[in-house]
Amino acid sequence: MKLHIKDTFISENPADKNTENSRRQVTEAVFSFVNPKKTKNPEVLHVSQEMASALHISEEETKSEFFKNIVTGNEVYPNTKPYSMCYGGHQFGNWAGQLGDGRAINLFEVEHNTKNWKVQLKGAGETPYSRTADGLAVLRSSVREYLCSEAMFHLNVPTTRALSLSLSGDSVLRDLLYDGNPAYEKGAIVSRISPSFLRFGNYEIFAARKDVKNLKALVDYTIKHHFSHLGKPSKENYIAFFKEVSERTLNMIIDWQRVGFVHGVMNTDNMSILGLTIDFGPYGWLEGFDFGWTPNTTDSQHKRYRYGNQPNMGLWNLYQLANSLYPIIEEVDPLNAILEQYKLDFELKSLQMMKSKLGLFSSDENDVELIQNLEDTLQLVETDMTIFFRNLSDFSDANSGFNLIEKSFYDLENISEDVKNKWNEWFKKYAERLEIDRISPEERKEKMNAVNPKYVLRNYMSQMAIDEADKGNYTLIDELFQLLKNPYAAQPENEKWFAKRPEWARNKVGCSMLSCSS
Repeated sequence: MKLHIKDTFISENPADKNTENSRRQVTEAVFSFVNPKKTKNPEVLHVSQEMASALHISEEETKSEFFKNIVTGNEVYPNTKPYSMCYGGHQFGNWAGQLGDGRAINLFEVEHNTKNWKVQLKGAGETPYSRTADGLAVLRSSVREYLCSEAMFHLNVPTTRALSLSLSGDSVLRDLLYDGNPAYEKGAIVSRISPSFLRFGNYEIFAARKDVKNLKALVDYTIKHHFSHLGKPSKENYIAFFKEVSERTLNMIIDWQRVGFVHGVMNTDNMSILGLTIDFGPYGWLEGFDFGWTPNTTDSQHKRYRYGNQPNMGLWNLYQLANSLYPIIEEVDPLNAILEQYKLDFELKSLQMMKSKLGLFSSDENDVELIQNLEDTLQLVETDMTIFFRNLSDFSDANSGFNLIEKSFYDLENISEDVKNKWNEWFKKYAERLEIDRISPEERKEKMNAVNPKYVLRNYMSQMAIDEADKGNYTLIDELFQLLKNPYAAQPENEKWFAKRPEWARNKVGCSMLSCSS
């Protein structure tokens, strides 16, 4: 396994002068050198061969002992220096100070086919940023992260990727429900891949400490390697940099809304500077269409990160990033203008996204009202978002509309006549609107099915794979992995996964709500 190794991040950014792996405040440094923890009996459970190929690793090489040792932290790739990054963050709206890579260790950079990738292990042991935690991860959260990051990529949602899922062979103590009943679980490690793991919090920590010198140096590095099209760093390009980060962030969130994905923990330390989905913790996909739903037990009271509030949280986080960049820009107006533009762009892009889901391709003054009526009607009774929009592509006339979406209702038998009437009224307006576009039903169906996935990683599906993996059976992980590589395809052989959440999963741990425990 011969990789084209680069070291731009560690060679061009200031390192922590203290090389001891001890928990502490790290100042005037972007990262700390630290080696992964050696594990007892590592085992690679699954590999994304597509991602391996992007790194110039062959399928044969992924089966080697050397590959296993690298992706489980038991061996350091020759002439590389693993490290963890220093960052801060706002968590649930409050400044939390230094956070950093508490259990993430970056192994190295790989360059292949003109692309630069950072290779990182999650769950590979303690770092100076671990605070009171052990730096490890368990199988259940690792399965979820591994499957979801690759599934998001194939959904055409900007995301970090995953290379491999492995067992460490060690047991890890976790309190799953935070109820004072910890238990040992199987330890696991995910190898994560991204052009960069830099987050809003990497810049916030320097601004909070009034370390303008290193703040500027990190922004300059970021522009040089990830926004080089903007030109050399300057005040004008710092503003242009923030503008592009804002645009990328919004585009990512619009895609989340499109497929019904709820991140669950949109803290500033979980916001990628590249506008990529990062840190798959207590995430979930909408089952019933509900703007108020959050999968995170920690957020169940205030629902700060609920589905309908994700665009607002993106903006709130961008305000924090703007505050962090202000010391090197020293102008408020251009930053405010970008933040105001985010609001305008959200209205426009959200409308366009919903129109694409409905197969509307021309402009009509009543589109906003039609969409608002739909969203209100969807929430009258529990209605599965994924099934509703996918089946809507077969719409032909108002009279058969309700029958078309029957499979999306969780309690069809008890739907009132009033609700049915409201649906029929909406279908009548929808049929009239479709007449304006004058495109064939076949073309409309094709375009709608390209943005409305048939298969998403519902929590109950992940939990089934986790339950099987706990027994030592890993075939369902691969089955779901293969299914989710083609989420927009019909895949009639996999029709069993095009189904509502089973009733047994409604209140089951891991299927409805999830904690941050991993």
